[in-house]
Amino acid sequence: MRSQFLDPRVLAGMSDITLVAKTVVDGFISGLHRSPDFGFSQEFAEYRPYSLGDDLRYVDWNVFARTEKAFLKRYRGETNTRITLLLDASASMGFGSHSVTKINYARYLVASLGYLAVQQRDACGMIVFDDEVRHYVQPSSRQGQMAKLLHAVEKAEPGKRTDFEKPFFHFQQYQFRRGVAMVFSDFYAPPETVIKTIEPLRYRGNEVILFHILDPEEIRPKLHEPMILVDMETEESMEVSPDYVNTEYRDKIGGHMEALKDKAAGAGLDYFLVDTSQPLDAAMREYFRIRQGRM
Repeated sequence: MRSQFLDPRVLAGMSDITLVAKTVVDGFISGLHRSPDFGFSQEFAEYRPYSLGDDLRYVDWNVFARTEKAFLKRYRGETNTRITLLLDASASMGFGSHSVTKINYARYLVASLGYLAVQQRDACGMIVFDDEVRHYVQPSSRQGQMAKLLHAVEKAEPGKRTDFEKPFFHFQQYQFRRGVAMVFSDFYAPPETVIKTIEPLRYRGNEVILFHILDPEEIRPKLHEPMILVDMETEESMEVSPDYVNTEYRDKIGGHMEALKDKAAGAGLDYFLVDTSQPLDAAMREYFRIRQGRM
């Protein structure tokens, strides 16, 4: 039942991105078999019982709902992890072979992770880009930050061609404290170009996670007759046959994914392939698995 509420086809029927984020996060947390504090922060220390006069903002209401006992989260310091979500809104992200396009799946995932980051008191920001930076939300943990993040997500629509250089240069110009950078893209560029552009983010001590967003028809295409395919960014076209799709294309896309994964690992970046037909908790669980391994 929990997976039903994380199914991208179900989420596609929700017009309110805030509701999508809350549905995904609540469904994800309810499915965990461990502490509900399974999240972003590296600064979390412990729980302690609520005492009269404590600030109610720090009560963990998820724990209260289950136990009817109030506990406060205690942290080592005023602020926690600094999160930056980088969302590719290029034209190719508009592709979808089913009810959810790549851009919409990425929007759901970004909104959900942003919602969870804010709930955990992390300073969260966002960069939406194609060949330019289209929207920038400076990382903050202040009240009202979630509204800013969701506004940026809602405005993210497929634009022009991808240019990784500009958004990552922008990131380095405004990020003076280390944190976590999460990139959501279909990464249709040579793997060496992608990694060479993103790798400098590691130099300042940032953790970098690449979410490779692909449609199932891009990973495992099914073609029964020759077709003309048009590149959504360059508008170049080519005729393809079922034989090409089942042999040469599959070798190429498989090689591309493997090269991107290997080069990311070599540069100290985390890589995760996301199939847009899969429930969102699969991507979220992989993120937290990576985070837990680093803590």
